[in-house]
Amino acid sequence: MTSTSQPAPGGTPLLTSPLHARHVALGAKMADFGGWEMPIEYSGVVGEHTAVRTGVGVFDVSHLGKATVSGRAADGTDAFTFVNSVLANDLRKIGPGQAQYTLCCDDPTGGVVDDLIAYVKSPEEIFLIPNAANTTEVVRRLAAAAPEGIAVVNQHSDFAVLAVQGPQSAGLLKALGLPTDHDYMAFATAAWDGRPLTVCRTGYTGEHGYELVCRWDDAAALWDAILRAGEPFEIKPCGLGARDTLRTEMGYPLHGQDLTLDISPVQARAGWAVGWKKDAFWGREALLAEKAAGPRRVLWGLRQVDRAIPRPHMDVLDEQGAVLGEVTSGTFSPTLKLGIALALLPPTTSAGETVYLDVRGRRAAFEVTKPPFVQPSTR
Repeated sequence: MTSTSQPAPGGTPLLTSPLHARHVALGAKMADFGGWEMPIEYSGVVGEHTAVRTGVGVFDVSHLGKATVSGRAADGTDAFTFVNSVLANDLRKIGPGQAQYTLCCDDPTGGVVDDLIAYVKSPEEIFLIPNAANTTEVVRRLAAAAPEGIAVVNQHSDFAVLAVQGPQSAGLLKALGLPTDHDYMAFATAAWDGRPLTVCRTGYTGEHGYELVCRWDDAAALWDAILRAGEPFEIKPCGLGARDTLRTEMGYPLHGQDLTLDISPVQARAGWAVGWKKDAFWGREALLAEKAAGPRRVLWGLRQVDRAIPRPHMDVLDEQGAVLGEVTSGTFSPTLKLGIALALLPPTTSAGETVYLDVRGRRAAFEVTKPPFVQPSTR
């Protein structure tokens, strides 16, 4: 089960993954992430980022939530139908053995409670992976809405998740005897060393990769095996710092920054993850109205013109110094070797425009662009 570590700023002990001792032994720099003490980096963010782009890296993302929605109500409503009636994307686009990025939106506001992945195991069993800090709230909302006969179970500490990402990830998994040939956003059940696990063709890096969902108590042995099998591929253990730079290069949103209760899917360019033709989902009326009227702000990419590293909450300014919007995510791109950001800007903004950031008292020019900054290689 989950162990605890040093207290968070509010005095609540941080939760730790089943690999905590492994991270400490590897000299990882640890930090609070969503109430969990997780590795931010081992040998350095740039090197870990580069390993994923050019070879293979492994992340411990066991802090991510896990929950199962299962069963069938007396009126015949199964778990699949129930989940599809409340989460934003349309599960009818996929079937058993497939996964889908979706959103848990607030009703009636349309703000984003969380973004998550839904795995369809059968019509009567949907496995969900929400973000760490939001798992309890997502489960609470689903459980409150579920009809009798459909159970919503929080399994946050029942399973661990290891993300093996990069162009050499398939070769590494084959060396472990695991399946690799399923399509992107699909999953396969398997066994390693007699231990059950699920091999998911998903990830948050933009590279070809897999997420391995195993039992909590099996995670340490699997982590060790991945590092051993990865030696010929020059694998690197990677922290959440590299995960953040990788996802920002793809323009993938981070909940709490680029998606929030105040930043809707329409504003965040996540409308592709909304089943607009569905009869029901949480926040439907508000989102339909916002889509029809047009959002008051839209998420754009920013690419440095002047040398500068953008950070969240920096104001975005026009030529005269008037505030246009705000940076939601910002970082140094190890691939491009320049500063990049995501920012909420007026809907009249166009790609190619020049805007400015106040970077520690110095005004720096950035070009507005539409993400991704680096082309994905997920297929």
